[in-house]
Amino acid sequence: MKKRGQFITSCLALMVLMTVALVGCGSNNNTSTNATEAPATTTAATEATATTEPAAKKPTVAFVYIGPPGDGGYTYQHDQGRLYMEKELGIKADFVENVPESADAERIITELAQSHDIVFTTSFGYMDFTLNVAGKFPNVKFLHASGYKTAENMGTYFGKNYQASYLSGIAAGKMTKNNQLGYVGAFPISEVIYNLNAFTLGAQSVNPDVKVNVVWTNTWYDPTTERQAAISLLDKGADVLLAYQDSPATLQAAAERGAFAGGNDSDMSKYAPDNYLTNLVWNWGPYYVKAVQAVMDGTWKSEQYSGDMADGMVELAPFGNKIPDDVKKLVEDAKAKIISGELEVFTGPISDNQGNVKVQEGQKLTLEEVLGMNWLVKGVEGTIPQ
Repeated sequence: MKKRGQFITSCLALMVLMTVALVGCGSNNNTSTNATEAPATTTAATEATATTEPAAKKPTVAFVYIGPPGDGGYTYQHDQGRLYMEKELGIKADFVENVPESADAERIITELAQSHDIVFTTSFGYMDFTLNVAGKFPNVKFLHASGYKTAENMGTYFGKNYQASYLSGIAAGKMTKNNQLGYVGAFPISEVIYNLNAFTLGAQSVNPDVKVNVVWTNTWYDPTTERQAAISLLDKGADVLLAYQDSPATLQAAAERGAFAGGNDSDMSKYAPDNYLTNLVWNWGPYYVKAVQAVMDGTWKSEQYSGDMADGMVELAPFGNKIPDDVKKLVEDAKAKIISGELEVFTGPISDNQGNVKVQEGQKLTLEEVLGMNWLVKGVEGTIPQ
């Protein structure tokens, strides 16, 4: 676990007495600029009459990661977003990696809140812990990824990643030879469920006979477990896999069997370029810049931000080397319709895998209904563990 120290800067105080003199003083301030910036220096006495505006203080920022930045997936993309924000705003942010979704997370978030102005917590399981800490530090801004609970000083952010999952499904539905797809799901929470459903609907839009078998790993980042799950799906006959996991283990296992696969969160093509399908990619950087800048400008307000393919928060990774041009065109055409608003992923008629109509023909699920999804669409072979 990596943790960087608190940054402290110094300030100047001018005292004008009977004669002009300058006296420097220092104080600790948790909302100051980073130590990497040049400290203030005493001005020569001959310049004492000159008046200058003090430089605006930049907020101290910290991130809490569920995995290591080198996971090649979810945490990697958040870390790329952090680096983008640092470059754009000139702020050096701290981060703590491999933080479990347990009481230990609340301890770490509390420690960061004591020395930072803004804390980003980047995994769903941090939600309640973040909310608890936010109540204790009203002057700190907290932003939680993928959750739904807010407070006056705590907002949420995520995106319609199911749009890219739908497009990945189109590619999978065209590339399968036996109509058997496999899905390595992390946890049976709504976030994973609606992406699994979107993937299935995308595949069915070009191949109505396709079936999707799902295996739940109950992990976000465990390459060994993810690999075992992928192998179990391949053994059942799946010839195209997609994984809602943080490592490229599923893609690597598929490549060993000559199957196609996509990963999650980032471009994973380098791990098996000839067996790569495509998958959703997060682009967090612009949002991090926007959120931190709003705090600096004094305009930040708690909100539930949801990005999409239109604003660039959600993207699609480049296709693998062996994806035919006609498949690429199908996906790109559907992508253009999603961005324009012509295509809504969860538009009826949609039935669940028990035969119940969940969305009537012509109706569309609201974002709130999507985010609370707890059922599997027709064509998914599996259940949601209770």
